[in-house]
Amino acid sequence: MTTGFFWDERCFWHSGGNYAGMLPVGGLVQPLDGGLPENPETKRRLKNLIEVTGLAKELDMRGAEPATTTDLLRVHPAHYLDRFKAMSDAGGGELGRRTPFGPGGYEIAALSAGLAKAALAAVLKGHVDNAYALSRPPGHHCLPDFPNGFCLLNNIAIAIEAARDADLAQRFVVLDWDVHHGNGTEAVFYDRDDVLTISIHQDRNYPMDTGAFADRGTGPGHGFNLNIPLPPGTGHNGYLSAMERLALPAIHAFQPDIIIVACGFDAAANDPLGRMLATADTFRQMTGQVMAAAQDLCGGKLLLVHEGGYSETYVPFCGHAVLQTLVQSATEAPDPFAEVFPLRQPDAGFNKYLDGVIAEMENALGFVG
Repeated sequence: MTTGFFWDERCFWHSGGNYAGMLPVGGLVQPLDGGLPENPETKRRLKNLIEVTGLAKELDMRGAEPATTTDLLRVHPAHYLDRFKAMSDAGGGELGRRTPFGPGGYEIAALSAGLAKAALAAVLKGHVDNAYALSRPPGHHCLPDFPNGFCLLNNIAIAIEAARDADLAQRFVVLDWDVHHGNGTEAVFYDRDDVLTISIHQDRNYPMDTGAFADRGTGPGHGFNLNIPLPPGTGHNGYLSAMERLALPAIHAFQPDIIIVACGFDAAANDPLGRMLATADTFRQMTGQVMAAAQDLCGGKLLLVHEGGYSETYVPFCGHAVLQTLVQSATEAPDPFAEVFPLRQPDAGFNKYLDGVIAEMENALGFVG
């Protein structure tokens, strides 16, 4: 199994400015060390961990060129790109909602999108069996003309449109398991039937006004958007159940040419911006589930693109578990929280309630009955 790992040191240099949590610093709010919660350390430490364990030697480590203006214009209008570039050249600023950046932010965001684009092309051309793009800044919250939630360009949408333009594939699934709703990717493809967008997220976390199960797409895209909002505290078994009973049946019904995962690790048990109690093993098993689906449906073609995840202590281990699974390696990074996080999983009463939540969505989709 050949797994491509696409990364670039310059993506770690993206700066979010002087923020504390998700609020501007001021008054009695003290700044975090490093500023924005979306900081380089979670990604850099993932890269460091795979080097320390030796897993990096089993990956096809690659870089990529930045996405071109032509690539970006397939998703984002010229007026938006012009404003972004001008602000970047002037030293940075706040382009949308919770999207601060520093000098060179435009070029770094284009590079982040370029990693996703190159990784997708490599999988579709058969240069690698599957791939992981360590993209930063992330992309799944970015609408065509409005950035938000740390996302400045929609990396996955840009990669898909480049692949379509090159006639590499026609039908795409985007499965988003970031703890936050993938509202940007949803918006890009909401009226399309060639891209199935699925978002498994904490209900009403971010954005608080998007991500409802009832939002299924419009026009030709009706039925090709699936939101799976889950309650806080869902936990390991709840995520696997949502995958098994909701996401995977939808993917099988769609019959894609490739599966793309918007791979956020902020559903992890100690993430400061989520409350979902997932573990490294949750991400390992979800990766195994989606690999099996890709093998059944599209010759194993699978790409994971890094999105959120804000625990510097845990994201590296969640990411390592995913990469170890992708490459089918015996090289492990033992989970330092393996004894603690299973004790924090929901009790039988909550699991019964969650089963009812998932069953209601199953029935509405016609997957049971």
